[in-house]
Amino acid sequence: MVASSAISIDKEKLIGEVLMRQLRAQAPIINDPLIEEYIQDLGNRLVAQADNAKFPFRFFPINNDAINAFAFYGGHIGVHTGLLVKADSESELASVVAHEIAHVTQRHIARSMEARQNASPLQVVSMLGGILLALANPEAGMAAISAGQAAGQQAMINYTRSNEKEADRVGIEILARAGFEPQASASFFGKLAAQYRYVSKPPAFLMTHPLPESRVADMKARVGNYPAARRPESLAFQLVKARILARYSLDSKQRLVHFRDRLENARTEIEVKSSQYGLALALLADEQYVEANGIIAKLLQEDEENLFYIDTFTDISLATGQNEQAISRLSSLLKTQPRNRVLALNLANALIQNKEYNRAVSHLKDYLLVNPDHLLSYQLLTEAYGESGQKMEMHQARAEVYALNSAYTRAVDELKTAYNFTQNSVIEKQRILARIEQMREAETRLNKL
Repeated sequence: MVASSAISIDKEKLIGEVLMRQLRAQAPIINDPLIEEYIQDLGNRLVAQADNAKFPFRFFPINNDAINAFAFYGGHIGVHTGLLVKADSESELASVVAHEIAHVTQRHIARSMEARQNASPLQVVSMLGGILLALANPEAGMAAISAGQAAGQQAMINYTRSNEKEADRVGIEILARAGFEPQASASFFGKLAAQYRYVSKPPAFLMTHPLPESRVADMKARVGNYPAARRPESLAFQLVKARILARYSLDSKQRLVHFRDRLENARTEIEVKSSQYGLALALLADEQYVEANGIIAKLLQEDEENLFYIDTFTDISLATGQNEQAISRLSSLLKTQPRNRVLALNLANALIQNKEYNRAVSHLKDYLLVNPDHLLSYQLLTEAYGESGQKMEMHQARAEVYALNSAYTRAVDELKTAYNFTQNSVIEKQRILARIEQMREAETRLNKL
């Protein structure tokens, strides 16, 4: 049973959004539509099987090699690239994400606020912001935490033994309901405990989620109550791992060697395809476009709608000046998948590169109607307006970028600059003034938390 809390669901959502804006501004969040799409899809499959999900969940990738994931108010869950790379199967990754979902649905963080009744919500936001930043980006985060506050802030995000036991139980149930291997939960957590038992500095996940032997034993016993399941290997999981390694983890000297070796030693069809994909990304980064294109063309022959391959096909086309080729293929696919973020954002980028700014703006506006807080979309929109000389609209779009990073003062400054380009349009002047007022109200709400 989920305990009642002093904080309402609406306030929890508001605090979660404030914290998310802080993280966008300071943490190494990856604005990569493919990785975003994969993590959100995996998370949605798990949330669909969770009880007490009071709001839409948002899953986002953090560019950090640590094995970690963390949850905070309002259904926000950050997943480190290190966790994605080091999990041996999609079920192992899902076991950690399910555990974090359980912390949210059981309102463990909300309960911690209830226990700190002397602290105002704004104080809690400030304290949590520092510790969340430390989890996402240790170097920047530790600078945000004074020595005197560190222990208290850490205590706010550390879960009690009863919290962890409850999250284990609920997480394993979510995992099993969603069709993943429930035994992956005990195996992955057990692996972590064994690997880091005698290490002076364990991974970040174990700092906030201690794994004593008794807890691992309890998990193994609980998993025994579920029938053994064997889930087929996931191509998407292996492709996202290859993408992270090629784009965010390995340096330029390692990439080609790593994926050529991996391809040579591949044993399954999925290992072959994911190694080929990783090699194509490495070749693209090395500007070896002909070889990269040959690999991607072959992969697309076998799987013409695979978004990972389509994305790399687009990048190769744009790098070699074949913009129309990319636009044609993306436009065709969008007819059957009109709201797909990978296709929509790739097409917008291709249109900008092809100097078709008005079409790019149209696609981005359509996408933002459904995804109003998507940072990369506003960044592309700012670029499209800027390249086409639409100064008023460019400053308006840039204001939204600042607002998504909680930089409301700079956002208002951009809107004031946009106002100077309205000429004689009364409607535009009213629209900008209204948006300025909304920005100021958002800042006031933050200060009144």
